[in-house]
Amino acid sequence: MDLQKELNKAGGFKNLELLAKQVVEGFIAGMHKSPFHGFSAEFAEHKIYNQGESTKHIDWKLYAKTDRLYTKRYDEETNLRCHLIIDNSPSMHYPELSHNSINHLNKIGFSVLASASLMHILKKQRDAVGLSIYSDKYDFYSPEKGSERHHHMLLSKLSDVVSNKTASKTTETYKYLHQIAEKIHRRSLIFVFTDMFQTSEDDEKIFEALRHLKHNKHEVVVFHVFDKQKELAFDFDNRPKRFVDVETGETIDLYPDTIKENYEKAVSEYFDNLKLRCGQYRIKYVEADINKGFDKILTTYMIERQKFI
Repeated sequence: MDLQKELNKAGGFKNLELLAKQVVEGFIAGMHKSPFHGFSAEFAEHKIYNQGESTKHIDWKLYAKTDRLYTKRYDEETNLRCHLIIDNSPSMHYPELSHNSINHLNKIGFSVLASASLMHILKKQRDAVGLSIYSDKYDFYSPEKGSERHHHMLLSKLSDVVSNKTASKTTETYKYLHQIAEKIHRRSLIFVFTDMFQTSEDDEKIFEALRHLKHNKHEVVVFHVFDKQKELAFDFDNRPKRFVDVETGETIDLYPDTIKENYEKAVSEYFDNLKLRCGQYRIKYVEADINKGFDKILTTYMIERQKFI
């Protein structure tokens, strides 16, 4: 599958539903190489059998094909509530692009397409999905629902996020995570897409907010979205450049090689600390390099869903 051609046919991000479908179908086609072999056969209609459940709904024909136990699902059944949270701060619009293409996504484009792909699977699973988007304010909230109308409304909102860049302002992520936590009352699987860039003074505050998200027995997954080549490895040619803080507008002029070693060390330590702190609070941390595609995102969903239901 040529995702770039599909993106062009879909009119860029104007038809997220088509593009998300292509991403998911490509992922499922490769599942025979994964621990989920067999799950894709009729995954919209079945769930994995858990020991202790009634055996009367086991699909024995599917068991014969896959050597795994699955139970049949019914149209009215909803096993999961999922809430997607997207950081739409100015730093998420890095790198600055004239338009997002499947081969050149910025962080917000990656997060939106990943979210739409998750929504496509959730829709097929007949699960309920909600969405929150924040920047320098709490831009959007919708509770978890499973209707077709709700699904299309969320896709339309996601498309708007990609096309409308936010102004350069500082974002207090922790403030909005607390507000979102207060709105999600029923036990849910929560996915947070963020680049985790905030001031050092906010580090403790953001982990307090993530812990708040875990109340009511929610499961929280942080997808740490970043451009690994540029934002971690600092891979720039050694010509004089002006680097701009997209949130404060501050600038610095320098040759990249003069700070590359110290930059890599500082950012690596920061990322390692994020992983450590998430582990301490039993928050799943997943690196989401925007240059590596969506398999890690969708695989994480499959694993967490099996643990959750």
